[in-house]
Amino acid sequence: KRVFSIMDLSDIGSLIQIPFDEIEPGLPCDAHDYLITATAKLLEKENRNWLPVIVQEQGPNEYKVVGNSFAYAVVAEADLEKVWCIVADPSDSTTEVSQALAKEIVPKTNLSRASREEISEALDYLITQPDSVLKRVNLASAVSRIDEAPRQYWETFQPITKLGCGITRGKKVEALETVFFLDPEPLPDVITDTGLLESFTAAQLKKMAKERNLSGYSKLKKGELVKLLSTQDEGS
Repeated sequence: KRVFSIMDLSDIGSLIQIPFDEIEPGLPCDAHDYLITATAKLLEKENRNWLPVIVQEQGPNEYKVVGNSFAYAVVAEADLEKVWCIVADPSDSTTEVSQALAKEIVPKTNLSRASREEISEALDYLITQPDSVLKRVNLASAVSRIDEAPRQYWETFQPITKLGCGITRGKKVEALETVFFLDPEPLPDVITDTGLLESFTAAQLKKMAKERNLSGYSKLKKGELVKLLSTQDEGS
């Protein structure tokens, strides 16, 4: 018995007709039933989906939808026997870009390394969404404070809630997670960046001061600890 492998895939990049019963659905289509049924009636006249479904080959005569689930749902409603498809390669990145192009997912930006313009565009998208929890956030102020923060070290989005930019905990932070992800760098051995120091608790700052052999830190408040650690070198 021949074992199927990725090397057997010969249709990648091709536009081909595939029997409907050989295709498994992908992401659920969230379009309203009216849009699906009304479009299906139009499709019945043509008997061909001119906008192809993006599929990946799973095995001999086995495919799965990875992009344009709406067209697949319409074809199913129209009860077509064959579907025009483009066969994509089996990588996760291809699945992601196919779903993003079909507006089935919202692509995410790496906040750890994003440019100021990328941050602005992503926040503007969130703010302008209907019923957005961020609609009262000042875009220019939020972009400026996030861009200037030591976000390259953030492991969570919680430091944003301390920037005074109108993005507090709860649903506002959850909204950020729909367009951003984090890929943090390791923390430096000795931290002197004021913004980064302010993201730690007083107890954590005192531990840093102890490790750096600084004196007089035990009775200091957080602001004073930040000043001490940002101006002193190890061993001084």
